Amino acid sequence: MPTERAVNPVTGGSLLADRAYEEMKGAVLANRLRPGDSLSVPALAVQMGISRSPVREAVQRLIHDGLATHVPHRGAVVATVDLEDVRQLYTVREALEGLAARLATERLDATKVAELRALLEEHERLVASGYDEQRHIEMDMAYHRLIREVAGNTHLSAALENIHGKAHLALHSLWRSPEAARLAVEEHRRVFAAMTAGDAEAAERAAGEHIRRLRIRLSQAVAAGPEPRPDRSTVRPLPEEAAPES
Repeated sequence: MPTERAVNPVTGGSLLADRAYEEMKGAVLANRLRPGDSLSVPALAVQMGISRSPVREAVQRLIHDGLATHVPHRGAVVATVDLEDVRQLYTVREALEGLAARLATERLDATKVAELRALLEEHERLVASGYDEQRHIEMDMAYHRLIREVAGNTHLSAALENIHGKAHLALHSLWRSPEAARLAVEEHRRVFAAMTAGDAEAAERAAGEHIRRLRIRLSQAVAAGPEPRPDRSTVRPLPEEAAPES
């Protein structure tokens, strides 16, 4: 049977390592490359249609980001979710997302209010229409990303982006039912209500409480272990001659 493609071809040109990194990172965050999957440089190079050197550099960047790890005698693999690490990440995220909501409240304007409302309404429609794990994750991330953007603090955004990447690995353990998405939307609504009321302190509390509740749900989901998924082929090691060496 043909293997499912986890990453897409990368077009030629400059900055191939950057393009390979973005494609592979996207595959990890979209769960096309799942925790424990091999990050075989030859196999990934074949799938992306490029030489191994930029792929090798991209894999090292994923390791640096905490999205991958090096396993002795096996090589690089997508990082797995560690329960204690999840707790620590979300403890920090609780404080930082609260700060982001506070700062965003102070800078909120009519345009951003409309964008936040549109995101919430789209997420509510998604919850009502049925279960779609990947879309729920995308909507959740987009909401928090927009609040960070409105907050206008580059250092805070950078810190949260770093945390978000690794914490994102755990999200696929969380979105197992429409109930998880419904709770997230309700909590997002509380943050939005406080922000549009101009109450920065209430917005900070609501955002922090949302992440605290999310941390609890994530801890419970991760502790319960992953649900069985249909088998599918992932990136597999290929013979050394399968991809061109640069």
